[in-house]
Amino acid sequence: MIIRVLLALALSVPPVMGPDDVGKSACPVAVPDHTTCGFLVVPERRDTPGKTLKVGYAVHTSTAKDRKPDPVVYMSGGPASASMQLTGFLSQMFPDRDVVTVEQRGSKYSQPTLGCPETAEAMLDRLREPSADVGAAALKCRERLRQQGVDLRGYTTKEITADVVQLRTTLGYPTWNLFGVSYSTRVMMDVAAADPAGVRSVVLDSYLPENVGWYDDADRNLTDTVAKLGLREPFEAMVTRLNARPARVPTTDPLLGTGFTARLTGDDVATIMAEALHEADVIAVAPALIDALGKGHDELLRPLADAVGDGLVSHEFGLYHAVQCQDEVPTNTFTTKSRLFTVNSDKAVCDAWKLPKSAAVNATTKAPVLVVGGQYDPTTPTRTSEPAAKALPNARFVEFAGTGHAVFLVNGCARRHILAFVDTPSGGAAATPASAPCSPEQAAVYPRLNPADVRVTGAPYQISLSPWLAAPFALFALVSLIQFVTGALKGRALAAFAGLTGTAFTGLVGAAVWSLVQENETALAVGLPASAWPYTWVAVGSAVLTLGALARRPGQPQAVSAVTAAGFLVWWFAWVL
Repeated sequence: MIIRVLLALALSVPPVMGPDDVGKSACPVAVPDHTTCGFLVVPERRDTPGKTLKVGYAVHTSTAKDRKPDPVVYMSGGPASASMQLTGFLSQMFPDRDVVTVEQRGSKYSQPTLGCPETAEAMLDRLREPSADVGAAALKCRERLRQQGVDLRGYTTKEITADVVQLRTTLGYPTWNLFGVSYSTRVMMDVAAADPAGVRSVVLDSYLPENVGWYDDADRNLTDTVAKLGLREPFEAMVTRLNARPARVPTTDPLLGTGFTARLTGDDVATIMAEALHEADVIAVAPALIDALGKGHDELLRPLADAVGDGLVSHEFGLYHAVQCQDEVPTNTFTTKSRLFTVNSDKAVCDAWKLPKSAAVNATTKAPVLVVGGQYDPTTPTRTSEPAAKALPNARFVEFAGTGHAVFLVNGCARRHILAFVDTPSGGAAATPASAPCSPEQAAVYPRLNPADVRVTGAPYQISLSPWLAAPFALFALVSLIQFVTGALKGRALAAFAGLTGTAFTGLVGAAVWSLVQENETALAVGLPASAWPYTWVAVGSAVLTLGALARRPGQPQAVSAVTAAGFLVWWFAWVL
């Protein structure tokens, strides 16, 4: 959902060719005007020179009259998330600076691209058949990549870091401002340590310190987030219920484009929620969603099952596995089996690949650093990112309320803090950006949706997938309007009042739904606003009045109105509510 919004913000224009000293390319995504795209040619392994690969990047040149000389260089997280699609968004965030978006080697807009559909499909098969062998799928993926000439030992944080340092030199910027999010915060910290003369400031959003055992902490991180939301008991009730009796949920395989029925246990749903709670809109609806799932409303599992498929096409999993298996998995103990299938799958892949362990970097920097974190982040919680920030010589930390992972994408207050910091980064660890006109404690993005605020139903989400399912509502609205107009013109008060009542119902429900969408459209995945439920009796009243009008003056128009009203009520009570 966030990416769709960001892409809409980007300005689609013809691509600009890259500088002469790097590989030129057309921009693979929509970018704003004054943007250059290209490839940086780098060694696949700097310890074994010879083979090269191409790292994608984009440079947006600011046209502001007060353009600053040092740009912002941004990389997405993952590992293996793409970056260039955010060029337009970031150029609006930093209008007076050049913006450089750099890809990770092996990611979507670099060459080669290290996809691994074998493991992605095996992970999805986990929802079809619990005995799916992710390790066997990983071996097939590795063999295919080997036949393509890929040396997975070249796809590490160390090499990605060296790519960023080389790009600054190649583009000719004396200094720049580093901006990383999630996994790439580790990259940017390593860049700051490796290239101190070229770094003016560092922004770390959702900081992942090197010395944190992410896999060992994953279960606790989810549990802590749920507890912070005050949902520990209903969450565990939901997990226990679905572990005892897994739900069958229709969904779609994004790799094959076919539908299938997923089998979701409580642990499966916990895994999906650990990813879903990255998003502030999901965090806001979690109280109502988890309460409803705990009470048996399995119809709400459809959007969660669909999210699994979306996640499996959002990364290039060959690169993801290569980085995790060399840089992250070896630093964890895995003393107990996680209930999160993503953790267990990553361990299975790395056991199969048997890649070497990377050496620790223990990077630090004297450059000014701003670390921002989300109050409810289940992946890089402030429990670990805040102490890591305080351990840096010249860093400040800010937590933002009501927010999860990748704070800057959804939180305008966070963006203003980041902008103020980059403008004046040298204020010291205790400084607060004076020009940031908002309080992090008051920066919650969406209002909390409690169980009493919503009438639980899966109908709105199904309608979002297949709009024709709303035909009974549209037909009832149209017939009611015609009934009102014709009744008024012909002086038939009962029929006119019946039509007016039906029109009022559709208008009131529409207004209630629109108000909810304006606050947080994700709430419709849980149900309809509770305020819409009492309006049902207005629709019932319209049907009763229509039947009265039919009894008083039988005829085809009133018969059609009566049948429509009756059919609508059956649909409303039996399917929607």
